[in-house]
Amino acid sequence: MQTSREAVGLDIFQQHLSPLAVRSYTTPSTPTTEPDITPVFEPVTGTWQYLIADPTTLNAAIIDPVLDYHPPTRSITTATADSLLALIHSKSYAITWILETHAHADHLTAASYLRKRLSETQSSPPIIGIGSRIPQIQSLFGRRYCLPESEYTPFVFDHLLSDDEVFFISPNLSAKAIHLPGHTPDHMGYQIGDNVFCGDSLFHADIGTARCDFPGGDASQLYASAKKLLSLPENVRVWTGHDYPDGTREPRPYMTVGGHKRLNRHVRDGIGEGEFVRMRGERDAGLAAPRLLHQSLQMNVRGGKLPRRTEHGDRLWHLPVKVEGEW
Repeated sequence: MQTSREAVGLDIFQQHLSPLAVRSYTTPSTPTTEPDITPVFEPVTGTWQYLIADPTTLNAAIIDPVLDYHPPTRSITTATADSLLALIHSKSYAITWILETHAHADHLTAASYLRKRLSETQSSPPIIGIGSRIPQIQSLFGRRYCLPESEYTPFVFDHLLSDDEVFFISPNLSAKAIHLPGHTPDHMGYQIGDNVFCGDSLFHADIGTARCDFPGGDASQLYASAKKLLSLPENVRVWTGHDYPDGTREPRPYMTVGGHKRLNRHVRDGIGEGEFVRMRGERDAGLAAPRLLHQSLQMNVRGGKLPRRTEHGDRLWHLPVKVEGEW
């Protein structure tokens, strides 16, 4: 039960959510092949969420939606996801896909919540898609957190995307799944027209790249993934999964390939793999664990589904305890 003090804390937390919807972007090309893109910034976790729509049919996809979690009250809320639903409704979009770039370790996914709500208003529910390597991540963290296998197998995702698989957001708007390992082994990006949604691989140029110290992470692989992205034409927009501005600028959702090649502090032209791997290892060694690490992983390997209630009516997560010695 929430105390009145906890409820006040949650109210204050909700006031700070205020997801920021940035203007829509349309790449100047034929409207049947290039999407309208609406980035929405969630400031608590620094996450960019995306709506990608066919401007003709209004079929659309969501990438990396966020569910709100308030640690002091242990409360999951849906303000950010509900703001996405309101935006979708205002644009008359029909969502065909909800895409995850990977099993996030820093925020909870709203994929299952959005699928449930959208299925109430659309003729068919959206497909939740993620990369085909997610079963190894589910198995790893399912065992680590002692999760019931029935809560993440059989697959809680609707479709596992293979490397370079082409799929359709609408009959006119195709997308391609691109394997971008390094941050995590299951990591996928999505190329849609002259745009790539790269998740947690490349960040804004003044930040550089994502960490590689999670299980299965690998700095050499991340360097190769970055170079794969930077081999694309220079006008291609690379939309990032997070931004952490230092206060001197607003959050920015994308940079072009050309911009990254000139300016990205970690992978710009002239920085070799050895230098990158040394730098990444030194930086990662000094990073703290993400604030919502344990909650996020236990939720996200379930595809955003809630833990089942116990016989006492509670939903539970496992949180590791650190202690020296035994008694």
